[in-house]
Formats: sequence, structure tokens, C-alpha cells
Amino acid sequence: MADKKDIDEFSGIETTGHDWDGIKELNNPLPRWWLWTFYACIVFALGYSIAYPAWPGITGATKGLLGWSSRANVSADLASVEASRAVLGEKILAMDLADIEADPDLLQFAVAGGASAFKVNCSQCHGAGAAGGGGYPNLLDDDWIWGGDLEQIYLTLQHGIRYDADEDTRLSDMPAFGADEILERSDILDVAWYVRQISGQEHDAEAALRGQTVFEDNCTACHGDTGAGEPDLGAPNISDAIWLYGGSYDEIVTQISKPQQGVMPGWADRLSGATTKQLAIYVHSLGGGE
Repeated sequence: MADKKDIDEFSGIETTGHDWDGIKELNNPLPRWWLWTFYACIVFALGYSIAYPAWPGITGATKGLLGWSSRANVSADLASVEASRAVLGEKILAMDLADIEADPDLLQFAVAGGASAFKVNCSQCHGAGAAGGGGYPNLLDDDWIWGGDLEQIYLTLQHGIRYDADEDTRLSDMPAFGADEILERSDILDVAWYVRQISGQEHDAEAALRGQTVFEDNCTACHGDTGAGEPDLGAPNISDAIWLYGGSYDEIVTQISKPQQGVMPGWADRLSGATTKQLAIYVHSLGGGE
């Protein structure tokens, strides 16, 4: 066997027998420090697999002698966070909205929680930035059909708008002046020009003058003498440039003839009282509320 050893002629060291285009590899022993490090890694790996969860089985992995679990640690951390939230949630539930806004720590917590609740429950209609659109109200401006102070926002969130499942829902129905033949077509066309006039838009002055009489007889009871609206009745302000269903002449005619009636669900039976308060405070914090 000794005769079969391949010895390098220059170094006198045995080779591995591998040959790459005339280049041979010397069979030098591995460094001692490397070998001991390798052995230590094997021992550590065996000890780790015994002490900690490691080996998979049919119904689960080995639990390890130390009983450590990353999932258990995460669950404990989440339970701790929920416990701290519960304390603040109880405070919010027991306090008036104005008092919550006056407490910097509670306000910060409420706005953060309300923002999360908004993304989950409200952004689908009002948009991620609460700017609304397409018949869904913009929560960033100063026009609030039902009032934009903190208490009114909270009340709207609780009971919704035209939400049949809640007996205390916000309810206002604009008559279908055209579909129900309450007004003649000519009167509807004239009053639409008058609405354009009081909202500062281009209009037919002669038709608007005729429409003023129609407006006074049929619309002022809800929208007011100047068209500024009445939040207690859910009557929108039609004297400015903010329009839920569009402010063009044709869109105004359509709304008078056969009005669109938006529906918003009430959240009292879907969200906790604390979460509803947080949501109200968040919406109010956006800057459009009163």
C-alpha cells in the first residue's frame, strides 16, 4: 500500500490523489484550532437541539428541556400590550370626549387607535385619507350635514345615517320633487338655476329669479333662507362650493328630481364603546370638524 502513495516531489508530502490538469492537492492535516472549533459546533448543536425545540415530528416538534417557545413569548408580549391597552380603553370609556381630548396621553392613544379603526372600517367609503368622493362625504372639509363637533360626530358614528338596523339612526329624506310630481319640470329647472346663483356659480339670472320663489316655497324649511343648511335636520349647505353629489346644473336638477340618499351603518353594535370614541376623536382631529 505504501508503494501506491503519491508523494509530491517538491514538498515530499503525500497528495490526495486528485489531479486537475497536472495540479495536485497536498494532503495536509487540518489546523488544530479549526478541528476543535468544528467539534465544539457539533457539541453545541446537539446541546441546543436537546435544550430548545428542534426536531420535527408528526404532530409537532420536540419542546426541549428548557421549555422555551418563541410563540409563547410573542403571545405573552401581545397579552401584555392588550392589558395596557385595556387600562387606557377603560379610561376612555369612562370619560367624556372633551376630557379625553384635554388629556395629552389619552388623546395620543385615542387618535392612534381611531386611525387604525378608520383604516379597517371607514376607508372603504371615505378613502384612506378621509377625502371621500363619489357620493361619500369628505371628512376633511368644513361641511358637515349632521354637524361636525365632537359630540355630533360620535353620535353619527354610533347610530349611522338612514341605517334601518338602528332605531336612533340619523334620518332625513329629501322629497323627490320630480319623480313624485311635487313640482313641474319647469319649476325644477328654474330652482336649479337659483341654487347655482346662491352657491356663487354661473347661472341664468332670469330663470334664477323665478326659481327663488320656488325655493322659498319648497326648500327653505330645511335648507334655510340662504341655503346654508340645518344640521339638526340633516339638510346640507347648498350655498357654497362643496357638493356631495355634484354641483353642475344637470347634477343639481337630477338631485332635485330624484335625490340620492346615502346610507352609513351605525357602529355601536359593531365596535366597542371605547373604539367608537377613539374613532370620533380621530375623525375630529383631521381638522375638518367644528
